[in-house]
Amino acid sequence: MEFLTSLKDFVIEVAEKMWGWGPEFLGGVPLLVILLLGTGILLTILTGGVQVRRFRDGFKMVMSGAMGKDKDGKEDGELSPFQALMTSLSATVGNGNIAGVATAIALGGPGAAFWMWVTALFGMATKYAEAVLGVKYRRHAEDGSMAGGPMYYCEDGVGGKFGRFLGVFFAVAGIIAALIGTGNMFQANSMAVSFTQFFVTNELIGEGSRMLSQGVIGVVIAVFVGMVILGGVQRIGKVAEKLVPTMIGLYFLGAIVIILIKITDIPEAFMVIIKSAFDPQSIFGGAVGIGIMQAVRFGVARGILSNESGLGSAPIAHAAAKTKDPVKQGQIAMMGTFIDTLVVCTLTALVITVTGAFREGPLFAADPDTAKRGIDMTMFAFNSVLPGGNIIVMIGSLLFGFSTLLGWSYYGEKCTEYLFGSRVKVPYRLLFIAFLFVGSLPTAEGISAVVAVGDIGNALMAVPNLIALIFLAREVGKITKEYTSKKLKSAD
Repeated sequence: MEFLTSLKDFVIEVAEKMWGWGPEFLGGVPLLVILLLGTGILLTILTGGVQVRRFRDGFKMVMSGAMGKDKDGKEDGELSPFQALMTSLSATVGNGNIAGVATAIALGGPGAAFWMWVTALFGMATKYAEAVLGVKYRRHAEDGSMAGGPMYYCEDGVGGKFGRFLGVFFAVAGIIAALIGTGNMFQANSMAVSFTQFFVTNELIGEGSRMLSQGVIGVVIAVFVGMVILGGVQRIGKVAEKLVPTMIGLYFLGAIVIILIKITDIPEAFMVIIKSAFDPQSIFGGAVGIGIMQAVRFGVARGILSNESGLGSAPIAHAAAKTKDPVKQGQIAMMGTFIDTLVVCTLTALVITVTGAFREGPLFAADPDTAKRGIDMTMFAFNSVLPGGNIIVMIGSLLFGFSTLLGWSYYGEKCTEYLFGSRVKVPYRLLFIAFLFVGSLPTAEGISAVVAVGDIGNALMAVPNLIALIFLAREVGKITKEYTSKKLKSAD
């Protein structure tokens, strides 16, 4: 037991170093933050602010796909462009939007939400570039399916031994994140804990039955996830295009009701978020140990966990789209970051801030041991305004977590396929289901090591992907300008 505790502490420390270390000559700003935001800024410049200029086009394409008007394409691919977006969103709109936002605010203060917004704004350009490269450098796998993502644009775009090394590095990190980290065990745990917490809070079961309850929920989740992922990406796509809009709509309605009830307090909530992003002591006083870098670190780290811009996960899904135009798929892809962070995460952050639930976190609570640190904070926020509001969070957690498990199972599968070939698909899917069940068992505090592993996996994925994006940034800019020129000529 002592060994496991030491291992957990070591993993958490490594994750903190990877996301928190920054060179002194840059003011101690975390290096990964610099890389992620810097890449987004670079791509924003080279694409001429594509996330602003092409926002309307991207929105129109999403709405067209939602109405089933993009399924007539006969191009290579396994999913319609909209299904590819929904598969990508199924992975990104997860418990990071519920528990992850709460964790960021619990540890970094309300200002962490502002840095999520900044990350998302530039992350839209990053997500656009990832999808453009994902479609351009995709190829047919051994079994005839479409294979794409950072593994392939590293190997074929960057090229040479270095490109191959980056591709392998990304694939290994992707497998770690998909099996052990936030793409699997964290989601299963958040689902099991929120469901069990609801029963314990309402005295439907005793505290002693918590582990048994989480285990039963874990089995149920594993069965339902298995029924989908064993059918491959086409079944995942069909489920995602129905599930994702439904679950986002339900959560949106619940959050909007609270925001409307508290509408007069919303301006103050925005003020708290923005001021505490730059000067938390002016809001909360010197007694509360929140620093600007703390808000930046947790805001960016949880923002990346939520929208995954820069991680290289989404282009794996977008590479499977039935399209021959990388730019069009890129425009659809960038809307995923907008929906995930600038809509869903913002709803969670506003609810937590406007209800004052953030004061139940470890930065403010008198007893840190009883402080709320994750999904329990979001449940508290909803329940403080809406009787039974924790039911909304519980249902949201179950649906969001379920969808994320589907998306990340596919990401890990394609990373495994890149390294070992198509023969490993079924064994990988079974292994994913097994890890899912194991992840459902620990307590919310006990899963902290898994969250740390997820942070490490995300960081390791981001490094080779960002290197490739920087290396290929001019190419993305060139493709975008050529597309714009053709569109202007056709308009004439």
